[in-house]
Amino acid sequence: ANLGLLEGAVDRDLALRSWESALAAPGYDGPPRWLHGDLHPANILVLDGQVSGVIDFGDITSGDPATDLAVAWMLLPPAWHGAFRAAYEAAGGPPGDALWQRARGWALNLALVFLAHSADNPQLRRVGRRTLSAVLG
Repeated sequence: ANLGLLEGAVDRDLALRSWESALAAPGYDGPPRWLHGDLHPANILVLDGQVSGVIDFGDITSGDPATDLAVAWMLLPPAWHGAFRAAYEAAGGPPGDALWQRARGWALNLALVFLAHSADNPQLRRVGRRTLSAVLG
């Protein structure tokens, strides 16, 4: 539905191929993980180029960690994704390409939501554009 609202502004075929790739990834079968549930750049505080805090825990839940890992595409330059993944796995996060495929799908979903529904919020619109570029790039 959000992709339909963005007719002409988004490469529909490329977005659908990315979405289908995320849907084709095996589902999460591990124990539910605590999730922020709304982890995007507007809810992350940065000081001197480093994350200094996370706010807005109103959507806290548990489930597939891919949900929150979408933040890699939303916040970090693509060149840093490998280091982010390595640090996540070194800290005990579950490994595997399927997790990152699902996370990329979540990032695509959020990018389209932000682009379709942020006419009154330039910050989220910028996040949507940047995220879409990272996901489809």
